[in-house]
Amino acid sequence: MIEARIGEYPVCIGIDVHKRYTYVTVVDELGEIKEEAKIENSRESLEQFASKYKGFKAVIEATSNYRFIYDILENYMNVKLAHPYKTRAIAEARIKNDRLDAKMLAHLLRANLIAESYVPPKEVRELRDLTRTRKALIEDRNRLKNRVHAILAKNGIIDYPSPFTKKGREFLDGIELQEIDREILESYLSIIDRINEEIKKVDRIIVEKTRQNDDAILLTTIPGISYYSALLIKAEIGDVNRFPNKFKLINYAGLCPSIKQSGNKKIRGHITKQGSRMLRWILIQCANVAIRHDEYLRNFYLRIKRRRGHNIAIVATARKMLVCIYYMLKRREAYNPR
Repeated sequence: MIEARIGEYPVCIGIDVHKRYTYVTVVDELGEIKEEAKIENSRESLEQFASKYKGFKAVIEATSNYRFIYDILENYMNVKLAHPYKTRAIAEARIKNDRLDAKMLAHLLRANLIAESYVPPKEVRELRDLTRTRKALIEDRNRLKNRVHAILAKNGIIDYPSPFTKKGREFLDGIELQEIDREILESYLSIIDRINEEIKKVDRIIVEKTRQNDDAILLTTIPGISYYSALLIKAEIGDVNRFPNKFKLINYAGLCPSIKQSGNKKIRGHITKQGSRMLRWILIQCANVAIRHDEYLRNFYLRIKRRRGHNIAIVATARKMLVCIYYMLKRREAYNPR
């Protein structure tokens, strides 16, 4: 790509993204600042700025609202997404503000020192939104269920059937509660019923999307992986070919052990937990189910559990499942450990 120029040198643009505005710093190849500006996060303002510097290189840091800005800028610029944890120069700065962050990003881009973050295509982002929405709904429902249990405990009610079944609802209708507690309880139960309806709607979409995705269908051949789990794993991994080997994928999931080395001494610690939190979470959930239904994974789990305990064994089993997933997607093969 031929870069546009200001005067003699190409420029690099550092972009510090916030909820309502974006701060930009434009530097030339020699590091001299050519422009600094605060831009409103509206399509019109961003397109006006991007068209002015069409063809330039730009970098933004991965934030919760980067997508809207990234989608606009990439139509005009060569945009890179900076990994927030690996861009240590900003995270460890003693003095930190919007102007300095944008300036530092621009200089890192100029020096080709940006640790890039993966930008999934639109269809993968949509699958992530879908699967993460279901998880969020489940978590909201669990919080409300805990509040229901708290109300019952506050009123001295300890032994009772599940309040979220038909029998449990009949039990709740027959107990005596203070008037305000009864109102709060009914409110919580009503919201839980509504969330259940929304979860069912999302589940129907997930089943449909999974059936349309060959990779996700392939993953359902692993015992312990449901339609939802398969689609979530596929969405978090994206294109498996972007990982040159299984170790890169394990590292992306944060399931590799941390290593501290000094001289000839090397100490392996707990897993790093750096990477896709969602992928790591669902793999551990699936591993807990798989060890009850798959002989290969169960034997692997039990062998480690005898020496290291349940927690380490289940994490190791999740890592083993991820290795299986890597080769299944690479080779287009169904699950067959033998």
